[in-house]
Amino acid sequence: MTGYGRDERNHQQFQIKTEIKSLNSKFLDLTARYGKELSTREIDIRNLISDKLKRGKIMLTIDLAITEVEESSVQVDENLFKAYFKKFESLASTVGHDQKGLFEMALQAPDVIKQQELDSELIPWSEVFKSIESAANQCAEFRKEEGNALEQKLTEYASNIAAGLEEVEAADESRSENVRSRLQKNLDEIRDKVQVDENRFEQELIYYLEKIDITEEKVRLNQHLTYFQEVISKEDQAGKKLGFIAQELGREINTIGSKANDADVQRTVVRMKDELEKIKEQVLNIL
Repeated sequence: MTGYGRDERNHQQFQIKTEIKSLNSKFLDLTARYGKELSTREIDIRNLISDKLKRGKIMLTIDLAITEVEESSVQVDENLFKAYFKKFESLASTVGHDQKGLFEMALQAPDVIKQQELDSELIPWSEVFKSIESAANQCAEFRKEEGNALEQKLTEYASNIAAGLEEVEAADESRSENVRSRLQKNLDEIRDKVQVDENRFEQELIYYLEKIDITEEKVRLNQHLTYFQEVISKEDQAGKKLGFIAQELGREINTIGSKANDADVQRTVVRMKDELEKIKEQVLNIL
């Protein structure tokens, strides 16, 4: 959700500059900076940003300036100016400093120059909102370009998990037989020392093999991967849905790891978890 947009335009005696920056956030978090003359339409401004950018940490700056200022609209507090100048002059004499530039310092001191507040009714609101919309559209386009690159990354990570699932499938073909052989070997080693009920052994073996069976987990993981790719390629504003699918992917991968009882499968599961963490991190950047 990182983005940037900027618009600058002139309308009659007004200059309008709008800048929008966007960072990642689960919700719409709008920080707006503009003069109080624009605050009368704050709700409309926020609604426009929400409609265009949906969510994210948004920083909006609007600079509305008058390019042609009438002399009558500017007032100088002469008494305050003289007070500042006299004080600066006294301080300069005290420290033996050159008094050059005191006039400019006093003139720029707080509240010396006052400009008459702009009447809200004189503001070209249509142009202000066009400027905001233009900057927001640029920001959205920036996001879209970033999203295209992100889609490729997510597809790559999901493909790596799918490749890991194929490795698990290949290892699973011999896993049950290896477990059966290992248990049978252990039983043969103690057969001379204890009496073994072969039927009970077979029952316990079947129960154990069913307990470590990962067929259902493999099927569900494959389905989740397919759905993940469908959502990426077909849906807009899929960030939350992809986050939920990622949780389901993690649940199946973790279950496979806990049931595996096989070193090769465990190593593959670790790699799959690493790819899943990359997905979870990047999904936060998607609307």
